[in-house]
Amino acid sequence: MPSLASLAFAAFILILFAGIYLTLFDLLGTVIIFIDVFLYALFTGFDRVNGKIILFLLLISIIVETIDFFLVMTGALQPVATKRVFWTAAISAIVGAFILTPFFWGPGAWVGFFLGGFTGIITLEVARQSKLKSLYRASNRTIIAMAGRKIVKGFVALFMVALSLSNIYS
Repeated sequence: MPSLASLAFAAFILILFAGIYLTLFDLLGTVIIFIDVFLYALFTGFDRVNGKIILFLLLISIIVETIDFFLVMTGALQPVATKRVFWTAAISAIVGAFILTPFFWGPGAWVGFFLGGFTGIITLEVARQSKLKSLYRASNRTIIAMAGRKIVKGFVALFMVALSLSNIYS
């Protein structure tokens, strides 16, 4: 029978994965990661994660989400979020984690999860754009800008996770 601490830690890790996944859909994934790490630090008495790291993660989260908000407000392309996109991204994220884990171990699971989901979303968006009449299609530059925005936000989320886990496991 697993202990309550091990179940709580498993929930902590799953929420970190959820935060990374939410960044793919332009949601507040970095905020979820920050809250998760803050609650972990609170429940462990700031033993492994100290206040400096919490403040640093808060600052990073605020900066990234503010920049992303202003980019979306200026008309940045956002892929259509449907059930098909959601499930394709989820399945491709899991596949990506399984592909990169044997080569890069723990970091491969996290990076593979993000890159797999990213690949799934971009593939579906490019396919959707190709079915539209040329007048309604987004330009290649707009699609690349959307992809770049997602990559930057996703890698910031991965950095937040790596920083948190490196302090927890050190």
